[in-house]
Amino acid sequence: MTHIYNFSAGPAVLPKSVLQRASEEMLDWHGSGMSVMEMSHRGKEFISIAEKAEYDLRDLIGIPQNYKVLFLQGGASSQFAMVPMNLLRGKNDADYINTGQWSQKAIKEAKKYCTVNVAASSEDRNFSYAPTQNEWQLSPNAAFVHYTSNETIGGVEFNWVPDLTNLGDNIPLVADMSSNILSRPLDVTQFGLIYAGAQKNIGPAGLALVIVREDLLGITVAGTPSIFDYQLQADNHSMVNTPPTYAIYIMGLVFEWLKDMGGIDVIEQTNINKANLLYDLLDSTEFYQCPVATADRSRMNIPFTLSNPKLDNEFLKQADNLGLIQLKGHRSVGGMRASIYNAMPIAGVSALVTFMKEFAAHHA
Repeated sequence: MTHIYNFSAGPAVLPKSVLQRASEEMLDWHGSGMSVMEMSHRGKEFISIAEKAEYDLRDLIGIPQNYKVLFLQGGASSQFAMVPMNLLRGKNDADYINTGQWSQKAIKEAKKYCTVNVAASSEDRNFSYAPTQNEWQLSPNAAFVHYTSNETIGGVEFNWVPDLTNLGDNIPLVADMSSNILSRPLDVTQFGLIYAGAQKNIGPAGLALVIVREDLLGITVAGTPSIFDYQLQADNHSMVNTPPTYAIYIMGLVFEWLKDMGGIDVIEQTNINKANLLYDLLDSTEFYQCPVATADRSRMNIPFTLSNPKLDNEFLKQADNLGLIQLKGHRSVGGMRASIYNAMPIAGVSALVTFMKEFAAHHA
């Protein structure tokens, strides 16, 4: 069987060692006689799994004790509503930065609960860059400022963290980090809230990670369901209802893998090396193009096009035959996209680059 390198944007590649360990523990977790999927979420076995996952995450990125860590259902899309439900705190306005489809989805959902000020947008150049902060038109009465740190579809990444220290009134910064969390060092104290869907860099689909400063909790908009109340979830250790237990277990194994790899500093350098390998090829030929501004290129999701789009199907067919799968770009933008999350080995990117060079040489 051809060795597979999975470039899917999500659900995405997981570390082989994590999948192997999960396989070994499938029928009997640590002598319990049960699969994790069979465990009571309130039993001592699963509670130990959840507590270990939170401990390792806090250790990996230095989460201070005045931040709550929540493991919730619904993916990042649920957070598009939960953020305004919980963080408006009596205000009527929120600032959003529009850098692509995921930003737009968050904006659309927030408009159900408040007045959204689009403080900056890159729509004028087809979402191919991240607006610099001096372009932002922030509103003085905003409850929070929201941005998407990495646009999975467009391949635009904020390679810097917005600075809100001059705004006064402690306006919190909120980030959707679904597709680049744990890929680089992070100062959690710069944020009021961070959220991320798990299915890209953390684990399987169905789980959302939320890291929220505790002073932001406790006031929700009228009618907020109990399950969407961050304070209630924090008070109940993310177990207001049955949590996605198996996804939390796999997530915990991924955290252990990251620590075994040497931590976030080490994985960041690996990610830089992988991204440079592919971007160097894209910049060295006219056969391929990358639409993203150089300063705002993502290390996680790399979109590219062929100079002759009539060759797209042949490119994808040959790549698939070589085990280089899921390279088709998002249906809304076309072209190609290579998602090279933490778990993608550098050998996978090297194999892709080798194929792309050969394909270009044959079709030039």
